[in-house]
Amino acid sequence: MLNTVRSYRGMTTSPHHLASETGLRVLREGGNAIEATVAMAATLAVVYPHMTGIGGDGFWIIGRPGEEPLAIEACGPSAAKATIDFYRQAGHEAVPTRGPLAANTVAGTVSGWDLALKLSAAQDGKLSLSRLLEEAVHYGENGFPVTVSQSDLTRQKRPELAAISGFADAFLPGGNAPKEGERMKLPALAQTLKRLASHGLDGFYRGALSRDIAADLAAAGSPVTQADLTAFGARQVTPLSVAIKDARLYNFPPPTQGLASLMILALFSRLGVEQAEGFEFLHGLVEATKQAFLVRDRVVGDPDAMAEDPSAYLTDDALDALAARIDPHKALAWPMPPAAGDTVWLGAIDGSGLSVSFIQSIYFEFGSGIVLPQTGINWQNRGSSFQLSGHGPRRLEPHRKPFHTLNPAMARFADGRHMVYGTMGGEGQPQTQAALFARYALFGQELQQAITAPRWLLGRTWGEETTSLKIESRFSRDVIDAMRAAGHQVEIVDGFTAMMGHAGAIVRHQDGLIEGASDPRSDGQACGF
Repeated sequence: MLNTVRSYRGMTTSPHHLASETGLRVLREGGNAIEATVAMAATLAVVYPHMTGIGGDGFWIIGRPGEEPLAIEACGPSAAKATIDFYRQAGHEAVPTRGPLAANTVAGTVSGWDLALKLSAAQDGKLSLSRLLEEAVHYGENGFPVTVSQSDLTRQKRPELAAISGFADAFLPGGNAPKEGERMKLPALAQTLKRLASHGLDGFYRGALSRDIAADLAAAGSPVTQADLTAFGARQVTPLSVAIKDARLYNFPPPTQGLASLMILALFSRLGVEQAEGFEFLHGLVEATKQAFLVRDRVVGDPDAMAEDPSAYLTDDALDALAARIDPHKALAWPMPPAAGDTVWLGAIDGSGLSVSFIQSIYFEFGSGIVLPQTGINWQNRGSSFQLSGHGPRRLEPHRKPFHTLNPAMARFADGRHMVYGTMGGEGQPQTQAALFARYALFGQELQQAITAPRWLLGRTWGEETTSLKIESRFSRDVIDAMRAAGHQVEIVDGFTAMMGHAGAIVRHQDGLIEGASDPRSDGQACGF
């Protein structure tokens, strides 16, 4: 059984132990939480390539004691050539989920690293970029042991990925999925990280490296061009927030589903549930999720194309009205359209109290499947979430931001505690956030217990076709029976399944004590010193 990790000088957590240790080394050397996060993100791009990469997007929430948190939006827009006519002329009624036509948005995460490090340098950042990328380069050049999740997912997805440009050369050694524990090297990606370390992160979008990226994208058949890369830059935005009893919660604004994550907890806090783990707890959170997802799916997309202000749904009147729609005894009919996705969440808090909640993704496992030969970059397929029909903020248009399931979370408590938390898992991200936060903050469970405890997932994720309410088998039979009696379409899954996401959390107390936890469903750990 995992225990909550505690320290005073700093803490990191991520879904891969090598990345967590990379971040901890940065903190030990005097780096701050932002620098540790960049180092972890780069390492994960190498050692956890099925989940994340520098060909994807990223979102940051950064908090400093005594200041309001800030956010960095590092998600790229659709290419200028990515029009509805472009896809229809190619014979598509929907954006493909794999291949070059799925690689239709700019990868934004490296620009987010750049902006975060500029904010860090203006405060107390001191480590060089080459130092922050050092471990990632090492693992790319010298190899890393393949995790069971990479091995399993490569084998499962091989039929749809093997023929895509560059994928087999990078991820199918000898034409086969790598075995768990096998050494894998990604030398082209390591060389790209070296170029970024030498010439700066902006080189991803402007200069010789960006020209190589654009040339490989064109050769593969992607609509993303050099001009699209050059035009992009991450930007600082203001997080959404909502107050609940004894805490204020923060999450990311559109184009992410951060609104839904905040709404679930704000709605649940209105239901008067008195203890965790029983029927009222599980039913209440599931029904709050449904109400939040109904709003999310109607409202959220590219913020410049949205017709409604998301913060309007975080007012007391709006939340009270939605909470009143929740029947405490009966399930609302479901499903709604599901959303998939694979991602990494990572967090860091340093000794000064600077805290980071960060999430980085290539969307589906291995993204579009395209691996650029000159740079080793696996490009995301986030733009496959665009719609080619209808109207609204998710309709495909050039330079439009796609809908994102990614949403890093942060909380500040009235007693001075500061918390960063999050998970991967597409549709499951807001649900897992709600589970771990409610257990820890509302019902007093230890941080690690709140993450280890059995979870659930309403909807489809990780390639699953069913949209039932999936419940880990460790819930009591009485609770499962009560959920079915209330009308939930329950499907029992393994006691610990990665389907439920790879969660993590760090809490800093007023006296400087730092607590961290990681998910036993992942390959990660929390590290403190």
